[in-house]
Amino acid sequence: MTEELVYIPGAAAVDDRGKLQFCNDFDMGAVKRFYVVSNHQPQFVRAWHAHRQEAKYVYVASGAALLAAVKIDNWENPDKALEIERFVLAEDKPGVLFVPGGYAHGFMTLRADTRLFFFSTAALGESLDDDVRYPYDHWNPWTVVPR
Repeated sequence: MTEELVYIPGAAAVDDRGKLQFCNDFDMGAVKRFYVVSNHQPQFVRAWHAHRQEAKYVYVASGAALLAAVKIDNWENPDKALEIERFVLAEDKPGVLFVPGGYAHGFMTLRADTRLFFFSTAALGESLDDDVRYPYDHWNPWTVVPR
């Protein structure tokens, strides 16, 4: 596994029967468990969650989300000026984002119907021993930038 964030693009096929979304380059060999997260309202932020070792793969099954990640420099007191990497993940553009260990990540739902699948490389007990949390506003990439 890499130590950098990686976006794995997927695709969709549409015909008279319906739509098929896929991400054939997502190798799930390291995945030990998964969970699904949804918020009750759009623009709600869940952040910051970090692991020293555990990696996550994130897929948006419905809706859209702004996902942000920061490579941690100091686990007890991370610098608030660290570079924030932002990704918009959406059902309309299938793909999986790999977040390696050593990063904090969080997301903001952009639509009310958003559902995110998190695939983890650690069993639950391993994850709990590797779990680090920071306040949702320790870094603040949650403003949608007008273009």
